[in-house]
Amino acid sequence: MPLYKTIQPSSQTTVKIWKITESYNDLIYPLDLKPKSLERVLGMKSELHQRGFLSVRHLLRAFGYTDQDLYYDTNGKPHLKDGKHISITHSFTFSGVIISDSEVGIDIEKQRQKIAIIAKKFVNYEFSYLTENDEQYIKKLTVIWGIKESLYKLFATPGMLFKDHFLVIPFVLKDGETVAWIDYKHKKYRYNTCFLEFEGFTCAFVTT
Repeated sequence: MPLYKTIQPSSQTTVKIWKITESYNDLIYPLDLKPKSLERVLGMKSELHQRGFLSVRHLLRAFGYTDQDLYYDTNGKPHLKDGKHISITHSFTFSGVIISDSEVGIDIEKQRQKIAIIAKKFVNYEFSYLTENDEQYIKKLTVIWGIKESLYKLFATPGMLFKDHFLVIPFVLKDGETVAWIDYKHKKYRYNTCFLEFEGFTCAFVTT
């Protein structure tokens, strides 16, 4: 399938989302992968993960980049050789890439009931405005997780905890945006966040 969705929250930032309907062979055939990338994809035990990995390389192509333009630092954070900031995500049948002039993070999550079971592991302050009997409770938890995962990808610092160091300001689902904070080692950082839903998935991304 071609590109599923393109979002441009600002002139400096673009998000592209891919719906993964192609087979592994159809995805890998047009790509020119670095030896390390090829080794990585061949070593994946799950075809779903392989297809997610490859679909991200197709998103890079949609931006005008190739696999050779992408590299990872020691914390596993992706970078582009031209100095643009990038963040990557894939979940089941969707993948996403955000590229910007400033630091960014992105996450796609499938909306699932089991997120309520682990809520206490990543929610603290946010319980002050969440209600378990709210029919939108699962969707709101998924937004919070997606924002915090995006913040973690952006900051890429070992030792940071979703529950203790990330804070999501109250939001309304239909608004599609809110503000989030990182409170870490006596410093506070503010980020703009956006989120959207499609086909039972939530995508969240954060920008500076």
